[in-house]
Amino acid sequence: MANFFTDLISRISLVELWEALASVSRRQNVRVNPGTGDKSIFGAGDKKTFSEIIRQASEKYGIDESVIAAVIKQESSFNPAAVSRCGARGLMQLMPATARSLGVNDAFNPEENIMAGTRYLKQKLDEFDGNLSLALAAYNAGSGTVKKYGGIPPYQETRAYIDKVMKSIDYRA
Repeated sequence: MANFFTDLISRISLVELWEALASVSRRQNVRVNPGTGDKSIFGAGDKKTFSEIIRQASEKYGIDESVIAAVIKQESSFNPAAVSRCGARGLMQLMPATARSLGVNDAFNPEENIMAGTRYLKQKLDEFDGNLSLALAAYNAGSGTVKKYGGIPPYQETRAYIDKVMKSIDYRA
């Protein structure tokens, strides 16, 4: 029986699984197209799946889809209504000031959040010469902290965050 579930889970993409889980969120109006079975998110007059938004963000900012999905998984478990203890919001857990600086009007809007979060991650990658581990550390703990320590800060939370995101990327590859 355990092999059945393991085999089943290995056949389902993480994005599809997280989309299904997120569909129960009260903040989302998710409808299924009976013709295609496609799960779509309706908000601000737009209809796109998380997968489609991630693909667009990947193309626009040159970041692999698996990296974006891994960050979303770690940040919010694909819950667009997520709010952290420190006030970060939405799928990519944008702090209010960061969201404002990126032009986000509604941090709970999946498209705005993913596009802005990916843009922010791209800024961190550019800032740290494409080093994904340092960019993730900066995304989690701030660029100033990474610079202060000359690399990944000695914070257990940040180190665990990087490790989980990297393992999730490797799993999807």
